[in-house]
Amino acid sequence: MSKVYRVGVIGCGGIANGKHLPALSRQDKVQVVAFCDIIRERAEAAAEQYGGAEAAVYTDYKELLKDASIDIVHVLTPNDAHAEISIAALEAGKHVMCEKPMAKTAADAKRMAEAAKRTGKKLTIGYDNRFRQDSQYLKKVCEAGELGHIYYAKAHAIRRRAVPTWGVFLDEEKQGGGPLIDIGTHALDLTLWMMDNYKPKVVLGTKYHELSQKEDAANAWGPWDPKKFTVEDSAFGMIVMENGATITLEASWALNSLDVDEAKCSLSGTEAGADMKNGLRINGENHSKLYTNEIELGAGGVAFYEGKEEKSTDVELRKWIEAIEQDKDPVVTPEQAYVVSRILEAIYESAQTGKAVYLD
Repeated sequence: MSKVYRVGVIGCGGIANGKHLPALSRQDKVQVVAFCDIIRERAEAAAEQYGGAEAAVYTDYKELLKDASIDIVHVLTPNDAHAEISIAALEAGKHVMCEKPMAKTAADAKRMAEAAKRTGKKLTIGYDNRFRQDSQYLKKVCEAGELGHIYYAKAHAIRRRAVPTWGVFLDEEKQGGGPLIDIGTHALDLTLWMMDNYKPKVVLGTKYHELSQKEDAANAWGPWDPKKFTVEDSAFGMIVMENGATITLEASWALNSLDVDEAKCSLSGTEAGADMKNGLRINGENHSKLYTNEIELGAGGVAFYEGKEEKSTDVELRKWIEAIEQDKDPVVTPEQAYVVSRILEAIYESAQTGKAVYLD
């Protein structure tokens, strides 16, 4: 019989209950045996719904890490605690999945990557958008060289009015930033992964607090409190890579725009281009004529049946367990995630100083 991995969850808030715990509950090879949160009632509620009769509940993650029977830890806390807890878990002999972004700062992200290498334990970051059907298909197109050399790309993370008003999303001290580090991180990760290009050279960025101070604003989750909105409402960046390729990144929770997309990218190569803006489309030139191919990702073709699509979060978890089981690199490596954090931090630095940031 194959091993059943014992999992401990640190942080039992929205991302735990909305993504990780449901996905973990659908995996045959894992059992969630420990739940930790600084608010005991949250840990108890999660344990009651997703844990067995023997599930342990903690308010101190250090106590959870003392359990030698736990194989894997999922770190689902605010950004400022990612590094401290992930490094401690790796040093305690656990494999770690940490939610995105990797850390609040690039320096902390680097420490996490170094800890994984030092301990020999697996570390991955929760960039689940890589596991969508359109992402998986486009990655195969890129790997096959069908786009040629990708020299220009756009990373899209734009919401018209969808500012998260719960938890610590608006707290710069806890999170390190707003939409750029929250949803821009997904779009940037996806774009770099498609390009297979992790060597940034120079970054120029801007950030804005233009709509954050509006009272009684229209918003998907109700009006935000301007006094608590300490992070940017929008941020934009231009990244030039060592090989000369250019990436533009747009991230906003609130922007007066009808052109909204989240966790998507557009790619322009020497042989063809691709975008995720209206489904997945490949464009190019063939026999002196332009073409646009719309990729059909559903099964379909049979009356009353549209096919069964595995949730991206389930694919993410399945691939994560396979990496541990087969002792191979996870799909999202710590080295890749560190580059994402480094670029995001450079955009913030450039926005603050008004100068380009050169990365060596």
